[in-house]
This record gives sequence, C-alpha cells and structure tokens, in this order.
Amino acid sequence: MNIWRTSKISLRALGRNKMRSFLTALGIIIGVGAVIAMISIGNGARTAVEERFNAMGSNLLFVRAGSREFRGVHSGSGSYTNLKAEDAQAILEQCDAVKYVSPSVSSRAQVVYGNKNWNTSIQGVGEMYPQIRNWEVTEGTFFDETHVRAATKVCVLGAAVKTNLFEFEDPVGQVIRVNKMPFRVLGVLKSMGESGGFFNRDDMIAMPYTTVQKRLRGIDYISSIDVSAVSAEKTGEAQRQIEEVMRVRHKIAPGAEDDFSVGNMADISQGAQEATGILTNLLGGIALVSLIVGGIGIMNIMLVSVTERIREIGIRMSVGAKEKDILLQFLTEAVTLSVMGGLLGIALGIGASKLMSKIGGWTTVVSPGSVLLAFVFAASVGIVFGFYPARKASKLDPIEALRYE
Repeated sequence: MNIWRTSKISLRALGRNKMRSFLTALGIIIGVGAVIAMISIGNGARTAVEERFNAMGSNLLFVRAGSREFRGVHSGSGSYTNLKAEDAQAILEQCDAVKYVSPSVSSRAQVVYGNKNWNTSIQGVGEMYPQIRNWEVTEGTFFDETHVRAATKVCVLGAAVKTNLFEFEDPVGQVIRVNKMPFRVLGVLKSMGESGGFFNRDDMIAMPYTTVQKRLRGIDYISSIDVSAVSAEKTGEAQRQIEEVMRVRHKIAPGAEDDFSVGNMADISQGAQEATGILTNLLGGIALVSLIVGGIGIMNIMLVSVTERIREIGIRMSVGAKEKDILLQFLTEAVTLSVMGGLLGIALGIGASKLMSKIGGWTTVVSPGSVLLAFVFAASVGIVFGFYPARKASKLDPIEALRYE
C-alpha cells in the first residue's frame, strides 16, 4: 500500500469523528503552543539581559569597598569606608588597560521645583560617567572637571525626574531644591528604562561626587569606583591591574584579605545569561510534559479506535491486507493527528508569544529552532504513542476479527 493512499484512508477515518479527533489533537496543540511560548519567554529574557548589559558596556568594571570583620563577624560588602577618590585617580594613572574612571557615592533626597516635589536617588559621580555608562545627554550638557573640583551645586536629571518635575517645560538652566539647597540643572540624560525590573534607571539625579560628599552626606570617602577598560578584551587585564594598584595603595600584605572587591561586567553578564538559559530550559521542559500528556491521549483514542474497527480490520485482512498495511494505516492516523496538532500548536504558540509581548510588555523571541523542536517532538509523540495501538491492530486474527460484533 502506498503512502498517499494510506494517508487518504487515515484522513477519512479521522473525519468520521471530527470532534473526537480535534479533542485528541488538542493536547498536542496546547503542548506545542506551550513549548514555543515558554521558550520564547526564556529567549526574550536572555535577549533583554544582553541588551541591558550591552547598554551599560561590556568593558565595565566596579571597584567596591570590602567587608569589615569585627570579633569574627563580617559586616557585609561595602562596610569599609576607606575607598577614596585618590584611589580612582591612581587607577586611571597607573593602569594602562583602563580608559575612564568615575568615583561614585549615592544618596536619596526630596527634590522640589515650584509646587512639585519628587523623592529620588542622588548619584554622585565623576565627569567621565557618561562615557563609562554609554549614557547620552539629550538636553544641555553634563558637568565637567571644574564642577567636580569645586563641588558646585549643579546636577543632571534622569528622564523620569525631568518628567515628574518639569513635564513639558525646559529644565536646563532652572534651579531645583535638593534637601532645601538650590541646584542648577545643566542637562537631562537619555531615557534608559528599568534595569531588570528592579529599579528605574531614569529615576535619578547625577551630581558631582564631591558635591554629594560635602553638601548632602558630609563624608570624605566614596562608595565605589566605576571603571571602563580600553576594550572588552582588556577587561581581565584591567581587573588584574586594578587589584595590584589597590593592594599597594591600601598596604595589604601578601596573602591577606582584600578590603575591596573588583567586579567584571563581562563575568556578571555571562552569569546572567547562564541563569536565563537555565530558565529557558526549565520552562521548555515543563511545557514538554504537556506534549507527553497529549501523546498519552493519542494512544488512548487509537486503542479505542482499534476496538471499534476490529471487524473492519478483519475484512481488510481477508481481502489481502498484510500486517504491515494495517500497522501503517493506524500509525499514519496517529502521526496525522500529532502533525495537525503540531501545526495548529505552532500558530497558537507564536500568537501567544506576540500577545504576551503586546499586552504584558514582556520581551519574547520566537526562534526557528524552538518551532522546529516543538514540531519534531510532536511528530515523534505520534509515532511513539501510536505504535502500540497500530501494532495491536496488525496482530489481530482475521477470523476472530470477522466474528467480532
């Protein structure tokens, strides 16, 4: 029996019970759709993470104060207060793999303009901050080295702060009050959006770090140092050079624990991508379970179909049909159900992914690989779970089948 004729007979047999065939294929439809949707969510999360890290710069490093130990108890990272602006200058001058540095110290404050007020994050940074973070100034200018040295009361607004305080008014040159002190607005930073869903990067005000130290917090140390290597390939070398310079400056003996830590954005990015990769595999694995459940449904219905058509099988065998013909027919029916369900499931999965992206605002990426994987798995399910009922039908005794009522 040729494949074309077998396919026509299988479609005719499935067409006699359209609703039952559809409900049987529904498990495969949902399974394939779930696999594609879940993998697209995972891929979208990975893409979003990559974009955010790339926006910050793959050659970015962080130097932070280390943890303090008192009577055997560690107080946590950043508890040391011996990180100074001079450390940042030494890194810039002595590390040839480093291009830019920016001391950093943060605070929070209530900001007032006219009859509007807003509580936001205050980031005290150096004049090289925009180059390090790949952050453009869309209106006005950023402060320069002169402002930093003089601890001038100037600032650059994040996009969210500008919207909340000024709406459609031009903020450049205006004076806002931060903790009741007047600050002149020099510019507005380009909108960068949320960072991983945890905080809004636009909800901040950048000031010279010296201004935050002296006028807002009354301290002489900094919290961290942002560093930009000359290239992404040089980040490892830059990290080693920074560690050497810091150990010398802080007089740390060989073998002693560092009172600082150096973080590499490339390593952090790789770790985040690995985590999202695990998430993608987990979501895909959970969705594949529904495909297996759909396959069990196909096996169940095919067994019922064999029982209902025992006499038909006996008649076909009596007129010359061989075991392999009966096996091929029922196996074709099972594969047809799974393939049709797979095609509909692909449409469902792609549609669901786009709907989640549009309504939920999630980043989703439907890859050809996930579509192919889901379709091949669906067809395989039809073969695996359809084989037993097909083999059972092919092994029927023709005489006993003809006697079956």
